[in-house]
Amino acid sequence: MSDTTETGLARTLSKRDTLVLAFGAMIGWGWIILSGTWIDQGGPLGAIIAFVIGGFMVGVVAILYGELASAMPLVGGEHVYSLRALGPLGAFVCTWAIVFGYVTVVAFEAVALPSAMAFLVPGFDAIELWSVAGDPVYGTWILVGVLGTVFITALNYVGIRPAVQFQIVMTLVIALAGAVLIAGAIGNGSPSPDPALTAGTAGIFAVVLQTPFMFVGFDVIPQSAEEADVSPRSLGLLVIAAVGLATLFYIAVIWGASRSLSGAELVDSSLPAAEAMAALFDSQTIGQLMALAGVAGILTSWNAFIIGGSRAIFALAESGMLPKPFAKIHPEYNTPSNAILFIGGLSALAPLFGEQMLTWVVNAGGLGIVVAWLLVAVSFLVLRFREPDMNRPYKVPGGMAVGLLGLGLTVFFVYLYLPGGQSALLWPYEWAIVLLWCVLGAAFYAVSEGHSEEHEQAALDRIEQLQDG
Repeated sequence: MSDTTETGLARTLSKRDTLVLAFGAMIGWGWIILSGTWIDQGGPLGAIIAFVIGGFMVGVVAILYGELASAMPLVGGEHVYSLRALGPLGAFVCTWAIVFGYVTVVAFEAVALPSAMAFLVPGFDAIELWSVAGDPVYGTWILVGVLGTVFITALNYVGIRPAVQFQIVMTLVIALAGAVLIAGAIGNGSPSPDPALTAGTAGIFAVVLQTPFMFVGFDVIPQSAEEADVSPRSLGLLVIAAVGLATLFYIAVIWGASRSLSGAELVDSSLPAAEAMAALFDSQTIGQLMALAGVAGILTSWNAFIIGGSRAIFALAESGMLPKPFAKIHPEYNTPSNAILFIGGLSALAPLFGEQMLTWVVNAGGLGIVVAWLLVAVSFLVLRFREPDMNRPYKVPGGMAVGLLGLGLTVFFVYLYLPGGQSALLWPYEWAIVLLWCVLGAAFYAVSEGHSEEHEQAALDRIEQLQDG
């Protein structure tokens, strides 16, 4: 039997639900299409080392989130921590940045779903309508993308419980496919023809650059913390556990795929993980199982980021930083219904713009995610310094030292997107998208009630009640 929080949300998620929500968000579509690239660039051992390093880097950030989530298990995650530590302006920048990242991932999934269908269904690309940046836009892609958006949005609209139950089923499909891949690699695979380290440290680093964004999704747990019916300490530990499980999953996939074909052969396939499965079992039918797991990965990521993004928007509106209708809780379903519809509406537009446009959007959104991570690391350090006696059910060992390491790593993440960085955003396309999002945030803020001391005090009072309770 679930109860309802002060904001009207339903506290209904178990430990298992919360863990699967984040794990499913992290193991989305990327590994299906990029596993061959990782093996080709770094070699089997190099790619595995890269994910160990990447898992450690993101794990440090996740540890900081874990302490903050345990101390302040309220809806909005980053918004709550940055409001207490950095004040209204820092909170708005941090939360609007993470919403940007979530919205771009959701938009990408609306195009990834028809791209997966094009692999599974011969002749799927039909009714060419127009082109964007040289890529054709097909009517079948738009139809499947919009129908997928309607389904995922409706699923979230009618309650977090059905959304999480769906997440569990889809994550089991992914886990089953991964287990079959590993079984095939053990029973039918052979040592990779590639050198263990294809290009030495340069190859490892090339893969490391891609890893942080394979782990995006652990922060969905803090966003939905108020709906988790678990102890504050457990909440903090679940954030860390989710990153650990995702790291093991990626390592297992790399190892299994490397025992099927060479990295160069895998890269030539549109779905390398499915090609690896087909080669290991000498069966295209079994290879299709991995393609179906890719569809499941799209859906888990899509689902989780609508949950996380809608809660962040709700928290901003609750604080008076976005228009009040975004703070509406559905009277029957106990969900932030208008925030869910807003994100769903944006993602429904995505299939109209083709694949190239979506690459630009996702790259730009990656900057938003790492900016939010940076401000969370700053918030961690500020609160450790200013409020050393705050009740922290899960407390990071090493405290300030780990916080400083997290700060250094997040500064590095942000640097990668800036001019001169390894993942520098393209001018003018991707930087224009960032600018448009900033303008949209400023416009929303201008027509909202505006942040006030009353809003801030109400939010801080809720945190104090938790601390005292």
